[in-house]
Amino acid sequence: MSANISPFNKGIASILFAALVWGTTGTAATFAPAVGPIAIGAAAMTGGGLLQAAIALPSLIPAWNHLRQHLPLLVLGGFAVAVYPLAFYASMRLAGVAIGTVVSIGSAPLFAALLEMIFDGSRLTSRWMLGAALGVAGIALMAPLGHEPAASTPLAANSLGIGLGLGAGLTYALYSWVARRLMLHHIPTRTVMGALFGSGGLMLLPVLMVTGAPFFQSWTNLAVGFYMAVVPMFLGYLAFGYGLARVEASIATTITLLEPVIATLLAVIVVGERLSLASWLGMGLVTLCLVWITTPAHQLTRVIRKNISLRH
Repeated sequence: MSANISPFNKGIASILFAALVWGTTGTAATFAPAVGPIAIGAAAMTGGGLLQAAIALPSLIPAWNHLRQHLPLLVLGGFAVAVYPLAFYASMRLAGVAIGTVVSIGSAPLFAALLEMIFDGSRLTSRWMLGAALGVAGIALMAPLGHEPAASTPLAANSLGIGLGLGAGLTYALYSWVARRLMLHHIPTRTVMGALFGSGGLMLLPVLMVTGAPFFQSWTNLAVGFYMAVVPMFLGYLAFGYGLARVEASIATTITLLEPVIATLLAVIVVGERLSLASWLGMGLVTLCLVWITTPAHQLTRVIRKNISLRH
């Protein structure tokens, strides 16, 4: 049965899994309120990145000469991996969770498409632009911007938070593009992800050493750090890397717009938050975006024609 599943669909499924587990990070972090967001991000990416490098080590050593031929790309990707969590969590601290998430995740597909257009000569299709617009609009509706504590912060801090959110979106798109570019040079997926995330994890190690003391204040805090490193960052990025080898970075980052939907649902079910009608509408738009982006055009045409024929 699995033999009939196309590589593209396997890639889509892997990226959906990654978005699913990434969407759990916000709820997981609420179980360790004493741990700051920078420490959470550094621990998750350091632990997950070094685990990626560890399982890839048998292939990293013999592939070193091949990787060295693309050293500028490797350094750029590792730097993007290290900067992304710091920019993302700092953005949420300065501009508020809603604004930081909207700007960071919502801008990533746009940056990914621009990178592919500039460096790969790809064209932005009207189909992709419509899907991305639906997804970004959905995330914007899901963010209760008027109720964020950050609304009372100084304008300079709020503006800096938005700028950091754009930086997070750019670095997320950048390491996704670099990873796929290296894979297209016939470097195995596991080797690429191990090299990128291992180097990014090493860059973040000093940040974790400075900010990570609260993890050792309780077993709960330690368990949260372990979960964040192993499940969302290690298993999630393992699946994301598998998907990137089969799906363009612009499509992959658009699919991960599912992440804030999952995060919102968990906030309702686990944390007890309540959603507005706009938030539910936003989740519907993101779901529509995912269907539009991931379903081949000929299948959508067939479904639409079938529905029209049934009505008549």
